[in-house]
Amino acid sequence: MRSLFLVIILAVAATAMRGRSFSVVAYNVENLFDADGVAAYDDYKADSYTTAHLSTKLTNIARVLAKADKGNGPDVILFCEIEADQTPDSTVKDVPAWLKKYDGRRFTELLAQSPLPAEFAGVSSDVWLLKALYDDGMRGYTIIDGDNRSGTAVKCVIFSRFPVKSTRLHPIQNARPIVEAELDVEGHSLFVFANHWKSGAGDEITETDRRANARTLRDRLDVILKADANADIIIGGDLNSHYNQKTRYREMRETGINDILGSQGNELAVRGKDRDLYNLWFELPSDARGSDVFRGEWGTLMHMLLSRGLYDLRGVQYEDGSFAVMKIPGLNTDALGLPVRWKPYSVTGSGFSDHFPLYARFRTVEDGRADRWMPLTQPATEDAGDTLKVDYARVDLFETAIKPSELPAAIDIRDGTYNGKIFYVTAKGYLNEKGHVKVKVRDQEYDVFSHKKEIRDTLREQARDEKNMRFYGELGVFKGSWQFVVQGKEWVK
Repeated sequence: MRSLFLVIILAVAATAMRGRSFSVVAYNVENLFDADGVAAYDDYKADSYTTAHLSTKLTNIARVLAKADKGNGPDVILFCEIEADQTPDSTVKDVPAWLKKYDGRRFTELLAQSPLPAEFAGVSSDVWLLKALYDDGMRGYTIIDGDNRSGTAVKCVIFSRFPVKSTRLHPIQNARPIVEAELDVEGHSLFVFANHWKSGAGDEITETDRRANARTLRDRLDVILKADANADIIIGGDLNSHYNQKTRYREMRETGINDILGSQGNELAVRGKDRDLYNLWFELPSDARGSDVFRGEWGTLMHMLLSRGLYDLRGVQYEDGSFAVMKIPGLNTDALGLPVRWKPYSVTGSGFSDHFPLYARFRTVEDGRADRWMPLTQPATEDAGDTLKVDYARVDLFETAIKPSELPAAIDIRDGTYNGKIFYVTAKGYLNEKGHVKVKVRDQEYDVFSHKKEIRDTLREQARDEKNMRFYGELGVFKGSWQFVVQGKEWVK
């Protein structure tokens, strides 16, 4: 995948061009919850989610965002999965004043107090996130809150360094409300939409919800574009749909993202009247399109879509070729190049998110010509793209794998540090009463699982004979049960 560092180089070069240059990031942070212990999800209630977990999540989100624009962070951030506060009586009434009051104390210090004073227990997760970015030098944001007390566990939130002209919330069917903000970018209106549609991309039944989600957004876009056909609009977030949803799931006769919303990959087509949205996934080679992984396949659930107005010579304009996946080696990627997702199982928690953020740059132009178009170096053409498989075979298992027997006895591999790591396991396998393959490692029981049926059959055959199994497995937790996931046939010895 294209490295973010290339984008930073491009961003520096772009500053020499006319107009104000700025960045936008879409980021699903995988359940950022506050510190009050009142939560809609069991994993984030007081007995399992502490201030130490919150501190770790904030630290890691800030570390990722600081990789944008030489530590300055993005100018606009479209967040998903920030807690919709279950105790809305926040102790922070004036956010700028609160930031100023605690300017000399880092968020980690405030969260380290035990017990947590009431004035901090009532701080919402989006304010804590603002504080974390502030402490790391990423300042000047206004919070645009997506919580309309709709009963959802999580919400969308927008952080903007630009003045906010207006905001709207759009409730959608069985999902989080869409957050709309009209921003003032150097005197030009820029509409941004933060989305988190109904989950279950490959499920034909839940696609009914996503079609309804798309219709709500499409109806609002049509109103804006009727007033100005070249309005500048950025749509971002987790649409729980792939860029090629229509071709990836051919049994779906009508999809939300492609058919209702009209997301497409012909970059020149937006100049016409019929196809007014371009999906930035088509900026990348088809084998580099991926922001998340499910059952060994790359997905593109996160999106950034642009209206035709971002290609004309008026107002705000996309910086051609600047789109990238914020996949940062040594930070939020594991040995396989996959997202290092959040793991709450240790005292402090560890990890980042199950989605990589998306990044793009824009600038203002002063020509005032909505009838002319920016030049493109290599205009993207629409291609269906294949479903990308994670290439587990390329991993040097011998070099990567951890041998449990070689770890010190005091180490608990279930403390969260080792989740997502690959282990080389040698142990006698057996089947439990439900027929699940089990092994004992360091006197603790684990499921042995694979997403591929032929591998599951091989493992079950070995376990049935109570053979001494030898396999490579990725450590994780599924529905409360610890497991080793065998990702490929070459992982079984």
